[in-house]
Amino acid sequence: MMDLRSKRILVTGGSGFLGSHIMDLLRQMGCVQVAAPRRRQFDLVRQEAVERLFEEYRPEVVIHAAATVGGIGANRDNPGRFFYENAMMGIQLIEACRRYEVVKTVVLGTICAYPKFAAVPFREPSLWDGYPEETNAPYGIAKKALLVQCQAYRAQYGTNAVFLLPVNLYGPRDNFDLHSSHVIPAIIRKCVEAIKNTSGTITLWGDGSPTREFLYVEDAAEAIVRATECYDGAEPINIGSGREISIRELVDKIATITGFDGRIEWDTTKPNGQPRRCLEVSRAQQEFGFTARTDLDAGLRATVGWYRENLASISTRNSSVNTIGVFGDESTTQAN
Repeated sequence: MMDLRSKRILVTGGSGFLGSHIMDLLRQMGCVQVAAPRRRQFDLVRQEAVERLFEEYRPEVVIHAAATVGGIGANRDNPGRFFYENAMMGIQLIEACRRYEVVKTVVLGTICAYPKFAAVPFREPSLWDGYPEETNAPYGIAKKALLVQCQAYRAQYGTNAVFLLPVNLYGPRDNFDLHSSHVIPAIIRKCVEAIKNTSGTITLWGDGSPTREFLYVEDAAEAIVRATECYDGAEPINIGSGREISIRELVDKIATITGFDGRIEWDTTKPNGQPRRCLEVSRAQQEFGFTARTDLDAGLRATVGWYRENLASISTRNSSVNTIGVFGDESTTQAN
């Protein structure tokens, strides 16, 4: 087991949604040499910036949580950007980890990498059984290429690079911009605003039939830090709760928690995304003892509470893409 307290740690995306919770946990553990520079300092899409970053910080441990990511609409509108930026960031970062002899590299993938019709629950060996859901494919494939790089570098250079597959995340500090947010923050915001505006109706994409699995962000941070400490294997590992819920059921829960009692309209001209998503999560428990602890209802209540408490300070940017491109200048989840 690696003692992270004595290591120089670099967290990309460290001021974003997931990254900020990873940073919190590392600091609580007593890690004092933790860096999370922002994109304006080091744009990881640019090779020279990656070089400057490693020259300046000389990290011993790297957790790559940065991504250019968004919901279904953002994926559909920006397939080229999502592919290019995620691939370039990851490829250059992993190569720098090799050249600078980083002791441990942890790369975060995405559930979007799984085939559109993968058997549920998704098991890690099924990653290569088919093509991802079309709206997510450029992002998912860019991330999956990093798994191949991690395994290739391990085989040729002995690089200790591990690859984790987080499920849909939610929780405090999520992105609530309706143009780029994912399903839970989008529904929360629509319900809260409908109550405030005394509107009797909210409109949601699709028909509500798809299923999703959700993991509370603090649980995800715990899993990632545990893997950083304890897991040194070549095979990818799912990070999730293992519990599946339909979007319709999710909406009912959020409406109840927020107090919204109006009508819900489904815009079936908009895409549903992947039909089902749920992970088989036993490998994480076996390899580094991770089991999700936060019940969905409790996590939703905490998220709604945080949103309401922070309404005044939450940005309402109108960007169509939620870019944490390098070091998390905005908040994000890892999958839609």
